Amino acid sequence: MDVDALNRFLTDLSSSEVFSGVVRLEIGSDVIFESAYGLADRAWGIPCTPRIRFDTASITKLFTAVATLQQIEAGAFALDTGVIEYLDLTHTALSRAITPYHLLTHTSGIGDDAEEESGERYEDVWIERPNYSVTETVQFLAQFVDKPPNFEPGAGCRYCNVSYVLLGLMIERATSTTYRDYVTSHVFAPAHMDRSGFFRKDIVEPEVADGADPVTDADGRITGWRRNLYSYPPIGSPDAGAHVTAEDLIRFHTALRAGRLVGAESTAAMLTPKELHGPKWSGMHYMGYGFEFEVCDDDNVVCYWKEGINCGVSGWLGHYPAPDLTVAVLSNMENGAWDPIRAIHRLALAR
Repeated sequence: MDVDALNRFLTDLSSSEVFSGVVRLEIGSDVIFESAYGLADRAWGIPCTPRIRFDTASITKLFTAVATLQQIEAGAFALDTGVIEYLDLTHTALSRAITPYHLLTHTSGIGDDAEEESGERYEDVWIERPNYSVTETVQFLAQFVDKPPNFEPGAGCRYCNVSYVLLGLMIERATSTTYRDYVTSHVFAPAHMDRSGFFRKDIVEPEVADGADPVTDADGRITGWRRNLYSYPPIGSPDAGAHVTAEDLIRFHTALRAGRLVGAESTAAMLTPKELHGPKWSGMHYMGYGFEFEVCDDDNVVCYWKEGINCGVSGWLGHYPAPDLTVAVLSNMENGAWDPIRAIHRLALAR
């Protein structure tokens, strides 16, 4: 892989204020590239460094998937447990047929709080409800439990943020602790994700990137920057919002593959495609337990990944089995990560 060309490309993106963030690539256990670009804080002109922690948005779902499988292994519940009865939500519009398997694979049919596959934006959820009022997992329920379903559980595959909110509630009930405390102790710690955590926006935390997106005029010129303070809750939840470094994100993947987070059967399940979602890139797109998969015609996995996107946030953790390449891209811009990801994807497949 021509990492010098990649660095030039990323530098150009940064100079054009199209990308700010960190990119790290590892082949096997060898770091072949890591570099930081642009500003972590635009108000004060603080540059990004590899030590900066970034909001991961929906990449957090990977940590929730692992925590769920840990509790399944512990016998707290099973993949086919009735979620709605387990959580005492039988008074809601949610189907009693929903299981953790449906939640993990986005096949529950639940009406999401923001139907992103239909083009709805998550920040619009907070137009009428103060985002600062939702800091605990149970407080998300009001946003979706009475919405009509999109389909019956198992009858389709549609990305659903709140399915992971329900998984977080199951983890909390099973462990008698908060989701964030559980993940910190049972996912971050054994993965040696020493700089990762759930950091509140309204509390100063050193070396955390400030999310912001450009404001442009009619000609596309940047006239200012808009922070993401009101675009989602002030602290992370089971569906989004953990903060990590690029190095820690790859440490998570390494620990998962090495069997340090869940047992062999659960590890294999995490790294195996489950439910067809549709065409993607050059193959077919499958959902798994947190990860998503591109599968080519010979049923080989081209790559698997989890992306995250929100106002002032974008990121990607991906793995290419053939070259054993693992990629972490983290950005404090909503559209920052996508050009780097596309470029790395082309390089990874150019063999």
